Amino acid sequence: MRVSVIRKSIKFTPDSKRVVARYFINGDERTKQMVTRIMMLDDKQVLETLEQTLREFARRHRNISAIFLRHCEKVRDSIEALQIDYEALSLDRKMLIGSYCTMEYAIESAAIFNPSIIEDFDQTGLEAGEKRVIISFRATGEGHISSIVFRRGILDRDNNLQVMKIGHNIDKAEIIHKTFFNKERFLLKLSEMHTQDKYITQIMQDLPEEFEYVVLKNMVNAVLNDPSIREERRTALNEIIWLAKSFYDIEFKHDSDITERVIFPISDSESRGIEDARFVRFTDDDGSSRIMATYTAYNGHTILPKLISTEDFYTFRVMPLHGAGAQNKNLALFPRKIKGKYAMLARIDGVNNYIMYSDRVTQWNTPLLLQEPRYTWEFTQIGNCGSPLWTAEGWLVITHGVGTMRRYCIGASLFDLDDPSKEIGRLTEPLLSPLEDEREGYVPNVVYSCGAIIHNNSLILPYAVSDYSSTYAVVDMVELIDALKKSK
Repeated sequence: MRVSVIRKSIKFTPDSKRVVARYFINGDERTKQMVTRIMMLDDKQVLETLEQTLREFARRHRNISAIFLRHCEKVRDSIEALQIDYEALSLDRKMLIGSYCTMEYAIESAAIFNPSIIEDFDQTGLEAGEKRVIISFRATGEGHISSIVFRRGILDRDNNLQVMKIGHNIDKAEIIHKTFFNKERFLLKLSEMHTQDKYITQIMQDLPEEFEYVVLKNMVNAVLNDPSIREERRTALNEIIWLAKSFYDIEFKHDSDITERVIFPISDSESRGIEDARFVRFTDDDGSSRIMATYTAYNGHTILPKLISTEDFYTFRVMPLHGAGAQNKNLALFPRKIKGKYAMLARIDGVNNYIMYSDRVTQWNTPLLLQEPRYTWEFTQIGNCGSPLWTAEGWLVITHGVGTMRRYCIGASLFDLDDPSKEIGRLTEPLLSPLEDEREGYVPNVVYSCGAIIHNNSLILPYAVSDYSSTYAVVDMVELIDALKKSK
């Protein structure tokens, strides 16, 4: 039974004008050469060069002078290695040095795709049948580095989306790293990452059960400074540091609009991108709620599933996920506990859908097989397209399937509310397949979503078009649930 889908005409397309001021360095030696040249300038030349730079770039960034000072601080060691008194440098000279360590990066110049949608905390001042929503996107720029960006909008009673105006200056967050760690959990995650024990045992055994980041960093650096160590050991030691740096909080300024906030790769574990965030509004047993999302951190060779949470979209906490089930991509958290436990969907083997339960939202073990590819349009793999949606008839899970010519389609399944391992029904045909005008893009023949909501008894399904742009579709819930029940 084919379900009717209404595709809306709104399009979210890449905008190369949206840029961030990103730290840039050409290596220690070249940085020292650059600083040496700047030190040869007199104060007047420094001021003239700085003012010219500010004239050209200040309007494109919020408080770019502070950015320059932060980036100058990052090369302080190189400056002091030249026997320069860092504290004696004028603010102008520090800002000028920082400007040479800065580049603009167009965060969504290549693509804005894989959206998820959630209900905003603020639902005041709306008409009957309206809902204020926040949509997240995977934004991709030069080098295919991905970050998370947001749009805010209002769905009306007819499920039409009015998107709020986009802010001008993109705001990168202030970073606050975690300083204390539990050794047992830290070692467990290193094991899950397949970091070789023989290269880390000596360092880790000398640490107390609760240790400070700075102590760990100093111990690792003391070994890394030995040029004779083997490359395998160097890699293992670097993995220790980037795991520690994967725990952090980020804070945005309160004078920034949500469309101006970008969650850009911060730790080494995500240096090549933050991929496919699946946002969900999670309601705890006491009735309190917060926004959480799972995403994939990628550093070019290692995948690290991570969790991000916020209560206001200004402050976010970021943590790696642990356990045998915290592997691969495609993790999606249920919006509430089931029988007192957190629940998560996963695709740990890259092919099948799994479900897991846990007492801790960051610890996931014992994945249970939930779904295998059944129909020809999903023979390559089946996975989720975001967190499950509660309905009176069961948990609605929007899925994706990969078929011939690696074409991605979107499907749907229904599971028992008390025991989500029990499938009530599953569409035999795709809910959404790429239309002819949706086939072209960075990755052709793909429709994909990272999260939907239910509004006015309709499924509101944002989806990506061939890994390039995004739009959304509307599906009548009565028709969809009826089709799912009949499919069994």
